[in-house]
Amino acid sequence: MATKIISRANQLTYHALQKAIENNKLKVLLDYGKINRPQSPIYNPWENLLPVLVPVLIGVILIIFVSVIFGLLFIIGMTLVYAHILKKKLYKRIIERTNKYIITSYENCDELWNFGGLIFINNDNKEIGCVSPAGDWKDFIINNFSDLMIDKVENSETKEEVADNEKAS
Repeated sequence: MATKIISRANQLTYHALQKAIENNKLKVLLDYGKINRPQSPIYNPWENLLPVLVPVLIGVILIIFVSVIFGLLFIIGMTLVYAHILKKKLYKRIIERTNKYIITSYENCDELWNFGGLIFINNDNKEIGCVSPAGDWKDFIINNFSDLMIDKVENSETKEEVADNEKAS
C-alpha cells in the first residue's frame, strides 16, 4: 500500500492538532449516530451487541428456568442499567478511541474526518467549532491553534546553544 505524501503545511497543521488534543485545548465531540456504525474506522460491533444481547439471553434463561415475571423484571432492570450507566461509559470509550485514532496518524485523522461525525470545539472559546465532513479542520486548526504548530524551545536550551556557538567562534 503506497503512503500518501503529506505537505509540510499539512504536517504542521496535524502537529498542532495533536498538541491541542494532548493539552486539552481542543475538545473532540462525536455524532454517535454517524460515527458509531459499520464502515466507521472506530466502530466496534461487540460494544453495541453484547450490552443488549447478554441481558436478553440471561433473561430468557431466567424465564425458562425460574419464572416469567422474574426474567422480564431482570431484562427491564438491565435495560435501565444499560440506558443510564453503561451507555455513558461506552460513549467515553468511543471518545477515547477516537482521540487515539486521530492522534495516531494524519491519514487516520483525514479518513475519520471525511467519514463524518466529528466536531472539533475550541476549549477556550466554546462558540468556535468545526463539523465534519462539511467544515475544513485544517483551517480551523490554523485559525485557532497556530501557536502549537512549531514546538517552542525553552530559553535555557537556546542560551546553551548561543554559548556553544560563541565558544566555537
